[in-house]
Amino acid sequence: MRLPLPERDRLTLGVEEEFVLADPVNGGVALAAPRVLALLDGEPAVTPEFLRFQIETATGIRTGLDELRADLLGLRGLVADAAGHAGCLLLASGTPPCGDLPGLPGVTAEPRYQALAARFPELIPQAGTCACHVHVGIPSPALGVRVLAGLRPWLAPLLALSANSPFAHGADSGWASGRYPLWSRWPTAKPPLDWPDVAAYSASVDESVRRGEAMDAHGVYFYARLSPKYPTVEIRIADVGLTAEDAVLCAGLVRALVVTILEEARAGVAPRPVRTPLVAASLTAAARDGGPGHGIDPFTGEVLPQRLIVDRLLEYVHPALLATGDLATVERQLAAVRAGETGAQLQRALFAEAGSPGAFVAKLASATLAGASCSSPARCPVTVHEG
Repeated sequence: MRLPLPERDRLTLGVEEEFVLADPVNGGVALAAPRVLALLDGEPAVTPEFLRFQIETATGIRTGLDELRADLLGLRGLVADAAGHAGCLLLASGTPPCGDLPGLPGVTAEPRYQALAARFPELIPQAGTCACHVHVGIPSPALGVRVLAGLRPWLAPLLALSANSPFAHGADSGWASGRYPLWSRWPTAKPPLDWPDVAAYSASVDESVRRGEAMDAHGVYFYARLSPKYPTVEIRIADVGLTAEDAVLCAGLVRALVVTILEEARAGVAPRPVRTPLVAASLTAAARDGGPGHGIDPFTGEVLPQRLIVDRLLEYVHPALLATGDLATVERQLAAVRAGETGAQLQRALFAEAGSPGAFVAKLASATLAGASCSSPARCPVTVHEG
């Protein structure tokens, strides 16, 4: 397989991470995002989210995983420092792990979010999940639609590897990714289809808006989509990683998938067909059991150990990982995940060690900052504006 090796041909990467703000005493959510954002004084890489206990960061546009890691670590340190000044903790968890949720009173006071809450009030009581969104630059929307079709069978192993939300209301939900079933209640949160072209993709988006399932294209929450804002494909299936290394692993695998699918498109290779019910079933299995459990092969419907499905993913993208120089980084973190260090497994271990909700979220906050430091004056500590 011919793959793009020159540096100029590397597909760009960017990652958005959503976080929970937690009360350090009782472990519940802290409606502190406005205060944290005020302390950051307009930092463009940090923005509000749907609910006031959430906050989002966005890396720069990068070509290397080392650069991406530096951004992720710097942003986590930056926001955690501001959160500390605001009296709360920053948690990388796909769901708020402890306490009750505020519902409608917790919605961020921005017109778009208020309108979203008014349209879908029944979804607000369990809203507030946190994801990792990976953006990969694409040559054209037409090729982007081809990428979406090729991604369909590989969304489940990406979810299994990233699963990091086993707790809600201070109890184990029984899901490795409790975020997935909650997020999937939104009308447009579903797998991408095998659209034949951009016109068909756009018609599907327009139809969702026409039906009232979304306010506009930005509110169409396909698990992978053409970004309505950037010239990228945006893969939204992953939970926010407990550590920055989890996000790096996800980004490396996602880019390798996009590179591989683009090469197949250039070679005239059609995507291997997969039935949407099997894609959905594979995602549910991945969310339920995570990396250590069993999954469903989306091509055949066979029940297999999830590790075998991940092995097939790695084999599929191996040439692309070599071409991008990402193989060693991906294999190193994948080995840690296979050794029992998935986000969900680590959360469960930390919960077993903690004697109280406050102690549990303190441990999660520490894990969130693994590898981060506040030594860079450009990032940490924050120039705190107390006024």
